[in-house]
Amino acid sequence: MIEEPQIFDCEGEQMLGILHHAQGNKSDIGVLLVVGGPQYRVGSHRQFVLLARALAAAGVPVFRFDYRGMGDSVAAARDFEQITDDIRSAMDTFVEKAQGVRGVVLWGLCDAATANAFYARKDDRVVGQIALNPWVRTSEGEAQAFIKHYYLKRLFSGHFWRKVFGLKFNARVALSDFLGKLGQSKAKVVSSDSDNRSLPERLREAQTTFRKPTLLILSGQDLTAREYESRVGESQEWRDWMASSDVSLRNLDEADHTFSRAVWRDQVATWSLDWVRGLKH
Repeated sequence: MIEEPQIFDCEGEQMLGILHHAQGNKSDIGVLLVVGGPQYRVGSHRQFVLLARALAAAGVPVFRFDYRGMGDSVAAARDFEQITDDIRSAMDTFVEKAQGVRGVVLWGLCDAATANAFYARKDDRVVGQIALNPWVRTSEGEAQAFIKHYYLKRLFSGHFWRKVFGLKFNARVALSDFLGKLGQSKAKVVSSDSDNRSLPERLREAQTTFRKPTLLILSGQDLTAREYESRVGESQEWRDWMASSDVSLRNLDEADHTFSRAVWRDQVATWSLDWVRGLKH
């Protein structure tokens, strides 16, 4: 298997990527693996390395990279809403160096999935997206997800009641935390975006107006995924998009946010490969 480092430029600043050349019967669709932050091209539990190698061994070329300010790419740190130019520079390098690639799937976990959604409509070379646990975090949404999926779950936990009856439960601290989350859940969402729309609103528009296939993978044991589902549930347009033929939804009920066990990581790789193979370009 050939893995080739690439040094490339983005607005005069140096970036580093790794090109995984496809083996065997090569696909003309490649995967550009965009990293969420704070993270670099290896990924949690080496997930991105292992995923890239699995796809390349099956004939799908992959490019993973550090955007500026992360890993071995120089410059000031930036967040996921500031990496459009980085994705485009990586795309240019990938298409140039991976011979025969005529379309690219953007793959991203958490805020990288959201960054990909913002980018995808701007580049005709993008033929699809694989989005894992997309990031729609607001203080309001986080608090709502915490109340619904943490506090209510604790009420049915034997461990919780053993602490209560064993006089090991600090009711004052717990009540203070709950009331704080309750206050946040009712707060108005304030956007840092120039058009005053919240992050969920902007992601809804980006996803629902992307008229190409999307593979959506959600973890069962992840508040980020639950918050995303809650935001989708608030919008008929978003629900219609998720139920449409453009979207393939996969739920991994036991998995955490980063798919930290090998069995979860391998399932994500299998779903990703099968879905890419099914694309027509």
